[in-house]
Amino acid sequence: MKIVTSLSFQGQCREAFEFYAKVLGGKITAAHSYGESPPDMPINDPKYKDWLMHCWLEVGDQALMGADMDVEWARNIDKPKNGFDVTLHTQDKAEAQRWFDQLSEGGKPVMPFGETFWSPGFGSLIDRFGVPWMINVIPSADWRPTQG
Repeated sequence: MKIVTSLSFQGQCREAFEFYAKVLGGKITAAHSYGESPPDMPINDPKYKDWLMHCWLEVGDQALMGADMDVEWARNIDKPKNGFDVTLHTQDKAEAQRWFDQLSEGGKPVMPFGETFWSPGFGSLIDRFGVPWMINVIPSADWRPTQG
């Protein structure tokens, strides 16, 4: 089984996924626009022709899925995203810091990246596309917080 998070955008899916591929070192293996769909599909308005109906990003054995949606068929798509985070875990603190810094560009850090009582490095942010992220360093068995 594979559980995959699917992210929704309003015309920025391609840009977001190209950014995520660059930051995370992944590869977009599918990117199908509404304009490529058969003419009998329910969403065939020419204004959506370049929006992505389906996008798939592979990073190692993990994946993210995405699509562009409009308020007409995706209620609340125009509202801030909440109730979830895309969470990245690594044992490499420098890698985690790099992810946090790059994903934060043009976005908004929520909790600055730093040591916590559970991790040598953790931070949360909302990226420039409105997607919430948490970045977490998995501590080694002998790790102890420096304060506490």
